[in-house]
Amino acid sequence: MPDWSLERLVSTAQIDPSWAEALAPAAGVLADLGEQLEAEEYLPRHDRVLRVFQQPLPTARVLIIGQDPYPTPGHAIGLAFATEGDVRPLPRSLQNIYAERQSDVGIRPAPHGDLSAWSEQGVLLLNRVLTVSPAAAGSHRGRGWEHVTEAAIRALAARDQPLVAILWGKDAAAVQPLLGDTPTISSAHPSPLSARRGFFGSRPFSRTDEMLIAQGAAPIDWHVGGDDGPGFVPAALF
Repeated sequence: MPDWSLERLVSTAQIDPSWAEALAPAAGVLADLGEQLEAEEYLPRHDRVLRVFQQPLPTARVLIIGQDPYPTPGHAIGLAFATEGDVRPLPRSLQNIYAERQSDVGIRPAPHGDLSAWSEQGVLLLNRVLTVSPAAAGSHRGRGWEHVTEAAIRALAARDQPLVAILWGKDAAAVQPLLGDTPTISSAHPSPLSARRGFFGSRPFSRTDEMLIAQGAAPIDWHVGGDDGPGFVPAALF
């Protein structure tokens, strides 16, 4: 059975110790989720479910909210919108994210979907729900994950540190009340069903950098490795 008590998660390095206090309000729910999933098949694999919380809380400076993991076995890696490096073709939402990134900051699409390079710079790629049944998108909504991720979002917003939130789609926009005065970029979801209704042209990457710089923080290098061509710094940032 997955033992998701906070003490066990910290001692086994499944979450960084800096998250223990932040997730404490949802500790009981998290432990219950471990029991619920004992006899089930779910994605991502067990050691990656809580990967987003291996990034130390104090280093987070950008929050990108997703919905739930990709339901295709071998795709999800515990970071919202990201995939294993060998996944081909890339999910359509991620293809659209790369297309907007190219339009916004001049970085051509990468051949892979591993966004670990963003995570390592303090971009928290947080799904609202952290597990899913294979081939059943949205199947673990309402089980309790929302309480866990709400605790994480509240803790991020409560810090006196630079933070920008990127909210793509209605599910992500629903967390707006948890963010307080955090500078926020909201648009349609990058899904093929909605990307042309406000995601394309929203310039989330350059706008995030502008907001970080305004808070005295460094901008993000939006490369993920293997992408062709350098990015550029918009004139507005000089």
